[in-house]
Amino acid sequence: MSATAVSVKPKIILTEDWTVVVLGLAIISISLSGLIIPAPTFGWKTGSDLFEKVFNAENGWVIFQQFLFTYFFAIAGTLLTGKSLKAILSGFPVVFVLTLGALLLAGNKTLKDLNLEAVIFSLGIGLLIGNLVNLPDWLRSSLSTELFVKIGLVLLGTSVIFGDVLKAGSLGLIQALVVVLSVWYFAFWVCKKLKVDDELTMMLSSAVSICGVSAAIATSGAIDGDSKKLSYVISLVLITAIPMMLLMPYAADYLGLSPQVTGAWLGGTIDTSGAVVAAGTLAGEEALKISTIVKFSQNVLLGVAAFAISVYWTYTKNNSETVKQAKPSASVIWERFPKFILGFMAASLIFSFVLNAEAIDSVKGSLKSLQGLWFALAFTSIGLETRLADLLNADNRKPLYAFLIAQTFNIFITLAIAYVLFD
Repeated sequence: MSATAVSVKPKIILTEDWTVVVLGLAIISISLSGLIIPAPTFGWKTGSDLFEKVFNAENGWVIFQQFLFTYFFAIAGTLLTGKSLKAILSGFPVVFVLTLGALLLAGNKTLKDLNLEAVIFSLGIGLLIGNLVNLPDWLRSSLSTELFVKIGLVLLGTSVIFGDVLKAGSLGLIQALVVVLSVWYFAFWVCKKLKVDDELTMMLSSAVSICGVSAAIATSGAIDGDSKKLSYVISLVLITAIPMMLLMPYAADYLGLSPQVTGAWLGGTIDTSGAVVAAGTLAGEEALKISTIVKFSQNVLLGVAAFAISVYWTYTKNNSETVKQAKPSASVIWERFPKFILGFMAASLIFSFVLNAEAIDSVKGSLKSLQGLWFALAFTSIGLETRLADLLNADNRKPLYAFLIAQTFNIFITLAIAYVLFD
């Protein structure tokens, strides 16, 4: 092999969660220092509106500024997490252009009146292209879904008053404890009845009861699970989250639920943070805040759950030397704890107690626009990397049935608990 053929793997400086905390707080600090990226206009009703309000030179320059700003932070995230720089350099502009198309569609007055948000169009465009076109490796490897959505979540902290976090968070933690325990054991029981293998049982039970993708990844790490099984569970979580995030806000409206109950229901039921944000956005600002806080309360249990699962698997289910040598300890709780929550809380504390009203007003429009952009970028990425055909394989039907049954139970039990606690 020639010297030029040898590739050097980029060095990992920070984990993805710590990277998100650093980048999210850096964006906030830059804005507070006076470098404010203005929010572009995407609202239009007619073709003439589109050209006069959106496709004019001034708005085009604002959009380009947002592109450069997010491009810079996407590259920084890639360098810090040790991913392929070449992939993000070429792939991010593609994802941004596709997301821009979604923002333009969402800006149409007719579609906006139907409460169709940008994240829905981002997801739809991504799914359409991802399932009809064979994506090149450089584009697929550039998709940083978790990075994008978690940066948006840190920025969301700037609009959540800390008093609300304490109030709803305590109720959310009570809800999370009841939901996680009941749904986890129900999912475990269903998987055993359907004779799903032990590894898939643990991953599915954690994913449907705690926080979706993150829980599946943490559980797989705790039991040294098969990466192919993990990929399948992640596909299940992402695909089933799509109809849930679209239909549940309308179901809540039909049932006449209050914004608080709606947010608690969405946050406690939907399995991914990004989908919770999308559903909360459809349900309204108050529901978005409550759903995010409740989901964070549920995420806090991830470290404890990963620790308990690692102990259970090591001492009762798996006697392999590999697992025996990885002695579970209290440090596993901290290792599995979703660090991006710290960034969200820090942002909330700063905007609740440190800054004055004038400083907040000067940056809130810009940060809200950037928050929405990061979420939209994340959902374009989710659509591009999700393969609907994964669920059509006959070998995967039993885990699919188990997941759907457990998720149905989750929807009803969480609704009852949310109504009792938040009504």
